[in-house]
Amino acid sequence: MGLSAVLTRAAARRPRVLLVTTPGGTAARLVAERALRSRDWPSASTPAGADLMLVAGPDCARLAPALDRLWRDMPRPCVRVRAVTADDVASVLDAGRTRLGVPCGPDGEGVRARREEDTDDVEGGEHARHREAGRQDDAHEGEHDESGVSDHEDSDADHAGDHGGHGHTGDHDGHGHDGHGHGGMEMPGGLPMAGPGEDRDGLTLDRLHVPLGPFLADWPAGLTLRVVLQGDVVQRADLDEPAAGGPGDPFWSRPWIRAAAGEPVGVGEAARRRAAAHLDSLGRLLSVAGWPAEAVTARRLRDDLLDGAPASSVLPRVERFARRVGRSRTLYWLTRGVGLLSAADARAAGVTGPAVRAAGGDVPARYRQWLTEVVDAVRQLEATGLLDPDARESPRGRWDAERPPSAALALLLPRLLVGAELGAARLVVASLDPDPDELAADRPAVARG
Repeated sequence: MGLSAVLTRAAARRPRVLLVTTPGGTAARLVAERALRSRDWPSASTPAGADLMLVAGPDCARLAPALDRLWRDMPRPCVRVRAVTADDVASVLDAGRTRLGVPCGPDGEGVRARREEDTDDVEGGEHARHREAGRQDDAHEGEHDESGVSDHEDSDADHAGDHGGHGHTGDHDGHGHDGHGHGGMEMPGGLPMAGPGEDRDGLTLDRLHVPLGPFLADWPAGLTLRVVLQGDVVQRADLDEPAAGGPGDPFWSRPWIRAAAGEPVGVGEAARRRAAAHLDSLGRLLSVAGWPAEAVTARRLRDDLLDGAPASSVLPRVERFARRVGRSRTLYWLTRGVGLLSAADARAAGVTGPAVRAAGGDVPARYRQWLTEVVDAVRQLEATGLLDPDARESPRGRWDAERPPSAALALLLPRLLVGAELGAARLVVASLDPDPDELAADRPAVARG
């Protein structure tokens, strides 16, 4: 048995999984995270470290070039699968591992070559049948290669390196190529060449245009911020218009959407969803801050709440978690003074919810506010009565279908990132954590920041 076959079989037994979420894929992502933990399959934070790419969520044409770039950056042999819904996760993971473990022919090619061409052809349920039917129609028109996967134009899918996650995969729209005197040259990996520029202190430093997103680890799915860096300091940030066309019922806000439509929703059900949403956000922030053990704790508590665990079993654990994280001096000193946002400025920008109530307005104030609200929400799990969506806020703030609360949070980001170091910028985004499902839902598009 050759070395390649040994490595392939080892990868198939315990594949390293790159989990990528598209807007509208929160429910599938949550099930996928739990499945990977229960199977003890390691997660990969970059394409280079992955054997299996799992795309959680529906197709999004605007993000297809970004996904293709991640796929091309994965070492071969590898497999790519998609779970459109939460019910698809288990079957596509099993199918992906099976395909990854198929042995190669005597020449080392054969099946492996076909696996390298595979993209999203493993899906679950009805979605797979519709996709296969579409592929057969396209094949008759000669638009697909023999693997049944269309050739995507990837001229806009430049790779901007790994800044603490999957690595950016996005599209450059001309930023970083004008006036630098490099004739449009790029460095390896798709990064634009740095050009000289005057920083805020009057010094001339290289200036680099770098997109953050849409598929960084622990990042709002589909969100892209285009930043101008001098050294590692953000000089300018612009928000791309989020990719629209997702489902009309963002996962974390579903109780409020149903209540607004006149459906009776219990206060306890809404409190459970709010607590789980804040724990999901805390897990993302703690991961970005470099505290993976507590990030896992937050996600386990989140999953238990979503499974319907009673307050008597969850509350003591939530209180211990809140004390550990809230009193951590290391986490506080790491994040203090980052992303300052006064309550007055937040209200002026139309922000509601925890970001307004966070006294002090920096990253520690926001995560401590989440912790306080998680404990309060868990204490309300057994509450009776019906949810009034105008009186009780959704996790990101007051629910408004035309302008969901995440829209105001996302539009704040460009201003808050200016002057921050790149690592601090990731913390700012995680501490506000706009919900990509709200930004992508079918509605009037969010204005570009």
